[in-house]
Amino acid sequence: MKNTILIALGLLFTHLTFAQVTHEIFESFKLQERRNVSYYFPEDYSPVKKYPLVVVLDAEYLFDQVVAHAKFYSRFEGMPQVIVVGIEQSKNNLRSEDCAFEEDSGLPTEKGKRFYEFIGMEIVPYLDTKYSTAPFRMIIGYDITANFGNYYLFNDRSFFNAFVSIAPRLAPEMEVRVPERIQAMDQQIFYHLITGGAKQNAKNGIGILDQNLKTIQKPTFHYTFDAYPEAGEVSVATYGLGKAWEKMFEIFKPISPKQYKEEILTSDEPVYKYLEDKYGTIEELFGFKKDVSLNDVMAIYAATRKKEDFESLKSLSDLCKKEFPDTMMGFYFEGEYYEHLGEAKKALRTFEKAFGMQEIDFLTKDHALEKIDAIKADFGF
Repeated sequence: MKNTILIALGLLFTHLTFAQVTHEIFESFKLQERRNVSYYFPEDYSPVKKYPLVVVLDAEYLFDQVVAHAKFYSRFEGMPQVIVVGIEQSKNNLRSEDCAFEEDSGLPTEKGKRFYEFIGMEIVPYLDTKYSTAPFRMIIGYDITANFGNYYLFNDRSFFNAFVSIAPRLAPEMEVRVPERIQAMDQQIFYHLITGGAKQNAKNGIGILDQNLKTIQKPTFHYTFDAYPEAGEVSVATYGLGKAWEKMFEIFKPISPKQYKEEILTSDEPVYKYLEDKYGTIEELFGFKKDVSLNDVMAIYAATRKKEDFESLKSLSDLCKKEFPDTMMGFYFEGEYYEHLGEAKKALRTFEKAFGMQEIDFLTKDHALEKIDAIKADFGF
């Protein structure tokens, strides 16, 4: 399986057509410079859909890798398609000027401030105006450019929702400032920190940043950390990007057995709220309503039975009538709800409705008929 994935990923690297990737020289008023910029758009891009926006710094090295992962995961893992913009910075060592910081304060230099505005006031607004972008924005950087992404956290509201920080060269006190800022924010933030191992952690303060971020316990903060001791200073990006991509869009994936056991069953909140929050967050971040998956419905159904949360069962039945209107699922779940309440006549009528509709998953007409016969036998209807 691993070899199959690697082969597929390799093929995606070699099939980036000109229809999908374009390059231009961007005239920047903020920088008073002409900058090389690359864009990737999904091959079936449609203005009626919404696309998260991914900004890639150090584009000469990271852009193609990010595009390959975007194509792979959207095609095979059901994650959203994205628009990727890559800003080239290697020529004349521009990255050191763009992302430089003052050694005493840790704040961006004058050129860094202009580069900050170039991204936030020129590049991103240009794409937002011209293309159908979603509210969700991600920034990816390596070394000094990874540190630069952190500065966007210090607005009243973070300009980016998601940060992939690869082996960052942290500015002074950033290992403390970033966690403090995230702790104070009322916003969904996704943060993935990648490092090459213990030496790098100690040298750059990454270990302290990791420990401080791990202390943040907020439902709106989603943090993951990956260390690759065997990776070199350059290869760490290749090691870490795939997993980072998967984690960033994990909310888009179906409920996993791990989430079922560790999050749903252990929660004190109504079971249905987990499903409501999951899809509400997707709509908030990505700008569209995602169809509720059958997998997620069945996970919530199993949890309602396990925890005897009958009110959630009623909410789930109402949802299924909308999401799966031609199937028996909505009425079957509603019948079970009435059955648990001891309202036999309502349960009987509801199971009879379910019997007349399409089967789905494990719910068959035989199941509905068994319920109907059992109620009739018990209550003499």
